[in-house]
Amino acid sequence: MVFAKRLRNDLELIVTALRSCPGDIRAVVVESTYNWYWLVDGLRSAGFDVRLANTAAVKQYDGLKHGDDFSDARHLAQLLRLGILPQGYILPTGAAGLRDLMRKRAQLVRQRTTQILSIHNLLARNLAKSVKGDAIKRLEDGRLTLWRCLRTRSVL
Repeated sequence: MVFAKRLRNDLELIVTALRSCPGDIRAVVVESTYNWYWLVDGLRSAGFDVRLANTAAVKQYDGLKHGDDFSDARHLAQLLRLGILPQGYILPTGAAGLRDLMRKRAQLVRQRTTQILSIHNLLARNLAKSVKGDAIKRLEDGRLTLWRCLRTRSVL
């Protein structure tokens, strides 16, 4: 490790600090936290060899007495130096945003499916009626209220 200092989330400040280090920096290790895209993209476009540490796969030494950012950084630098740093995949610049949108869409689809199944189960449990998911999807505001349905025991 050739540099250790806590810096603000400011790309220009970070690049300037890294360029002021004595000797050549062979690589920069970045932890794969939720907001690493901007830093990795910026460091790569500034010409640095960036490695993304897969923090879920990094095992700390047993018996470490201190666990802070500086000891974590030293540990990651040592793993990189030894050639055993577990790494994550770095998407091409700009692709991370698209991946995040696709992940959000998949999450919303799962939530929608969960809600449809929940309504289906409510109707089956309370009315002994089976309503297909497509019919539930086609429900419009005002066409059916769950209260009316349960109270009158009528469905679609």
